[in-house]
Amino acid sequence: MNLLDLVIAPAHAAAQPAAPGFGMSLLFPILLIAIMYFLMIRPQMKRAKEHKAMLEKLSRGDEVITNGGIAGTVTDLGDSFVTVEIADNVRIRVQKGAIANVLPKGTLKSA
Repeated sequence: MNLLDLVIAPAHAAAQPAAPGFGMSLLFPILLIAIMYFLMIRPQMKRAKEHKAMLEKLSRGDEVITNGGIAGTVTDLGDSFVTVEIADNVRIRVQKGAIANVLPKGTLKSA
């Protein structure tokens, strides 16, 4: 017995648990990616597709609400900008992507 054994206990070989197989070690990350796809990525892609379709159907006279909460009527359409009339003779230009929702006709009159 040497002096170091008195200060530090000697390491004993412990039985190691059986390592999971290669297939099992890959199964967990693949399963996580699949769960993330179905719970996060796929619904987000679906919402983006619906939003793009809504913007393509946008026309003059549609009542819209922007991401900032401004409601108005579309008076002019461009490639990337939309002119929205928010009050009599008060018009603002917003990016098409800033249009959050198209409201049913007559919503602004009743509000």
